[in-house]
This record gives sequence, C-alpha cells and structure tokens, in this order.
Amino acid sequence: MTVELDWDSFGFSLTPTKTMFVATTKAGHSWEKGHLLPFGNLSLSPAACILNYGQGIFEGMKALKTQAGEVVLFRPRENARRFSQGAERFCMPAVPEEFFLRAIKKIVRENRDWIPPYKKGSLYLRPCLWGTGPILGVAPAQEYSFVIYTSPVGRYFKSGLETIKVLVSDDVDRAAPRGTGDVKFIGNYAGTLASLQQAKANGFQGCIYLDAKTNQYIEEVGSANFFCVVDNTLITPKLGSILPGVTRDSVIRLARELLHLTVVETDITVQEANSASECFCVGTAAVVTPIGSITYRGKETVFHRHETGPLTRKIYDTLRQIQLCEREDVFNWVERVSMQDDAEDDMFFIKE
Repeated sequence: MTVELDWDSFGFSLTPTKTMFVATTKAGHSWEKGHLLPFGNLSLSPAACILNYGQGIFEGMKALKTQAGEVVLFRPRENARRFSQGAERFCMPAVPEEFFLRAIKKIVRENRDWIPPYKKGSLYLRPCLWGTGPILGVAPAQEYSFVIYTSPVGRYFKSGLETIKVLVSDDVDRAAPRGTGDVKFIGNYAGTLASLQQAKANGFQGCIYLDAKTNQYIEEVGSANFFCVVDNTLITPKLGSILPGVTRDSVIRLARELLHLTVVETDITVQEANSASECFCVGTAAVVTPIGSITYRGKETVFHRHETGPLTRKIYDTLRQIQLCEREDVFNWVERVSMQDDAEDDMFFIKE
C-alpha cells in the first residue's frame, strides 16, 4: 500500500492510520490475545470506570526511519516499565513487558506506510490502559482494555529548534505532593487546559507550572521536563511529583557520560531559572525544545537573545544522532523493528 501524504506539512495532530491494537482482560486474569482492528471508534458502557472515575494511563512513543531506511524505537523497554508501574498505581492489571513490546512492534509493522521518511517526522505510538468495565461505586473496574493507536506527526512545537516563549502559571497547580504527577495518568492534563489556552491566546507556546506546596519551584513545562544551564552546570527539577520522563533520563545520562557535564537534580525557583544562560524542555513529543523567554508576573526574561543556545543544540544533536543511529549507541537505547512478522506472533495476536 502506498500512502501519499505531504510530510512537510505535519505538525503534532491526529492523522488516523490503518490499524489499531486492542487486547482485553478481566480482573485477576491474564491478558487475552490481541486483536488488530481497523482504526475506528470503540464501544464502551456509559458506566465504564474510565469515563466515570478516570481509571486510565497512557504512554507516548515514536517509531523513526533512519537514513538507511531502518525503522527504530527509542528505549521502548522504559515505556513498558513505566506503563507497568502506572498500572500498579491505579489498581489495574499490568501488561507484561514482552507482550507490550511485541504489540508495539506489531502495530508499527502494520502501519509501516504511515512512517514518515528520514527526518520528516515520526510515527507516534499511543499505548493506553483503561478500566473499561462498568461500575457505579468508586472501585477498580472488573474489565480492562489495552489499546494502541498510531499517527504520523511532525514536531510538537511547530518552530522546530527555534525557541518558544513560556508563561509561568502560578495560579494553577499541575500536580500535588504524593499525588499522580509522577504517573502518565489521563487526569493530569485536563486541569491545565484552561491556563494553556489563555497562554496561547497571549502569544505563548507553553506554560511552566510550579509546585503545589510552596508555589515557588519549577516542576514541568506542560507535558515536558524542564532543564536550565547555570555556569556550565545542567540543572533539572528533582523527581517527586513530576513525570520521570524517558527523554529526561536520556538527556541526564548523555550529558553526564558523553558530554561530561555536571548535572544536578534539585529544586529550582523561577528566579534561579532566570539567571540561567540557556533553558529548554524535553519529552517524547517535544524532543529537545529551546526556551527563548520565561514570563513571570508580567516580567519577561530572555535567554540567549531568543536563539538556541550552544549547549541546548549540542544536547539535541547528540540525542537525535543516537535516535537515528548516526553515532555509536553506547547505551543500547535503540531497538530496530523488523518488518517481518515473528514466528511466535500467533501466541500473542489473533488472526482476523
């Protein structure tokens, strides 16, 4: 099948592909074999736990095409582990790592024609785990669905590696101490929509959220992790109520082990961030995105004349070279996806 798409026009929005993956289970049982279905609507009871009590998590991943034409995934086992940890946090049956990885690779093969060419974007993968069984009282569901759908995407921020302007939102709390901010929980995001819409209406591309306890320490830039450079030291908020991002961990490791930088995970006030020479945010969708300015209570602080700083660019280039197999992968982060089905697939997937 040949898919004719204008790859240069893609942003971060949904373009339905051919196939999605669906597997189900009941509480206390093993996961059933997965179905490969045409992308389309799902049928749910209005009493489904996911709809009434928000029992659900998700992941974000990308399949990339290298210059040699290979299809690769970046650290998919970390996504599988975080998915299992999130399931445990929300009283849901964990998806076994091997099942998760096979399903991811299978859905990539099924939608290979929607993988953008080299450096034209990626095939975004959205694994979801939902409590789909009906329930009235507040309790875990008795039935669950593991769903993966895909979409070709470009960059999350349309500016590419150009800088973005962000606004500190100090009247909305993204996450609470000992809450759910460290899990990819579906409920973490809707509460920030109003502040994000208002920021965009005023010319900003994102919001910085502060900690709920003191309202002075930077936590995240919307759905991305925050970094800044002070005196050639890379500083990022410590874990706790923020998401342990796969890209965050990757940036910390390559900065320490490949670029030989000092990296500090600690509390960062807005005032301390404003003294930085460079700031940027990272995530699966955002990759590495430079921050050109931070506006806090009406005052704008500009970094590096609204241009991408040299260290930000070096980190971006290093990460992308690893992801695209253009430099030695000393961490063994990249997994290649064979376009041939595995002989053991029949153990995991139902032939429709």
